[in-house]
Amino acid sequence: QVQLVESGGGSVQPGGSLRLSCVASGFNLADYAIGWFRRAPGKGREGVSCINGYDETSYYRDSVKGRFTISRDPSKDTVYLQMDKLEPEDTGVYFCADAQHIFGSCVHGGRIKWGQGTQVTVSS
Repeated sequence: QVQLVESGGGSVQPGGSLRLSCVASGFNLADYAIGWFRRAPGKGREGVSCINGYDETSYYRDSVKGRFTISRDPSKDTVYLQMDKLEPEDTGVYFCADAQHIFGSCVHGGRIKWGQGTQVTVSS
């Protein structure tokens, strides 16, 4: 079964850190660009970051540049999102999925369905 499973969310105070994990099964992770997306309360889903499968070039939305780092470990079939200096505006449900980088944004590639996501809450 082709799927991606997210984990690592939690509740932290502003300025804190979390590392999200996205574990792939049923396919070769290197064959896909993978992205992290989030849905903030009352808003639509947006691309946060994505990483190519073939050269590991990474992309970030402006609001997370310098604070978030995406990486992949092929030996573990896992893509990570290290999130530092978290802000309340980073609160939301985070999802990973296949992705494309189009016109400066990471968008869902549409070949792997969305998982359940993992909740990130940043609050004092």
